[in-house]
Formats: sequence, structure tokens, C-alpha cells
Amino acid sequence: MACQLLGYGQMSGEQQMHLDNLLLDDHSQNLQTSSIVRFQSWTSPAISLGFHQKQYPQAWDAIAQTHGLDIVRRPTGGRAVLHKGDLVYSVITNVSIDGRARSHREMYEHICGFLIQGFAQLGIKLSYGTSGKGYIHNPSCFSTATNADLVVADGRKLIGSAQVYRRNSVLQHGSIAITPDYPLLAEIFQSPVPVVGCQGILTKMRGASTDYQWEGDLSESMLRAKLIEVLSLSARQYFQF
Repeated sequence: MACQLLGYGQMSGEQQMHLDNLLLDDHSQNLQTSSIVRFQSWTSPAISLGFHQKQYPQAWDAIAQTHGLDIVRRPTGGRAVLHKGDLVYSVITNVSIDGRARSHREMYEHICGFLIQGFAQLGIKLSYGTSGKGYIHNPSCFSTATNADLVVADGRKLIGSAQVYRRNSVLQHGSIAITPDYPLLAEIFQSPVPVVGCQGILTKMRGASTDYQWEGDLSESMLRAKLIEVLSLSARQYFQF
């Protein structure tokens, strides 16, 4: 498929979600438009709500004010995500690939392939979650891992993803955890959230694994830059553009 990699951008969560929505709308009205891959960070930490998540705990407003969080609604489904210490990816493409319309699960697997391939280059093996439909009763995206999400060997989620379909186009975007704020996650969701960040994984691997691929600085900013570099290359190879 024809595909383009847009430059990395930093804006507020509301602006990023507005841009994702505009790019999807444009693609859905012209299927000859190239597929899009982009990476983004949010200038202020935020809680993002899934499109169908109409209500959220009243306490979140006070927590957001105390911690300087925005509360943003995504155009995609799924549950709430804390965007702090993460990298967000977005992919917009056609649902019909090679002349055949793919199911939602097939689209998740097709798109997530570049993430699995990229993280393998860092020595991190990812697989799909196995949680069933019960996830809809949990307000936290990262507390359960469905087959739309990518987890490490012990079942903790590293990447949570969500989709929205418009005509014959799909937007899939997701949060890649780098340095999760565990106390804030527990305060928001009232229980520990089984998420793992890239920093924690690579720190543990350093000096303990022959698969360790990178000896660089493990600060959040350097890891974000490295992930953009590795995943951009993986996207170019995987989507062949």
C-alpha cells in the first residue's frame, strides 16, 4: 500500500485527537490517499476517554485539577488511558487490503505487526492479550489486555490500542508506555494497574540478557527518541514504503 510517515509532533491531547480525526476523515473521503503512520506526544499529561465512554468517575475532575491533567475524548473506542510518560502512535489505512475487507481483529493484527517487529529489534518480545469482553466494565485501558493490545511475557500490557472505522478507512492509535506513573495510575483507577514501561523492561534486561540490543541512555526523552527511530524504520520495512 502507498504509505507516508508524518513527522513527529508535540501538541495538546485535544489537538492531537482533532488531527487524527481530520486525517481519518480526509482518508475516508479519498481512498487513493496514502496510508499514514505518525508518532506523537502530548504537551500536557492527560486522561483520554474512549468515544463510547460517556461517563467517568466524578473524582477524576479533582484529580485532574490537582495534577494538571487534561481530560480528552478520543475518536476511537476503548477505555481510559493516562497519557504521561508515553508515546502515542497512529496508523490510518484502508480496511480492504489485497482486495479483501478485513475483520477488526485482522486489522489489529495487520497494523500491530510493525510494532511487534520494531520491539523485537530491541530484544522485547510482544504478544497479544487474551482478555475477553469483560474489559468494558473496567474504566482503565491498561488494567486488561485484549487481542487488540500487546503484552510482555508476564502478561503486563506495554501497548494499548483502539480503533474507529469510517467508510472503508480505519484509524488505529495507541499508547506505548515508557515511564508509567504508578502512584497516579493507582489514584485515578483506585487499584494497581498492571502496566509495564519500556524503561523498566530495558533496565532489567541490561546486563542480564543476551537479547539486549541497546546500550544508550535510558531516560524518558532518549527512550522516546529511540522508539521513534526504531518504529519508524520498522514501519517503512513492514508497510513497504
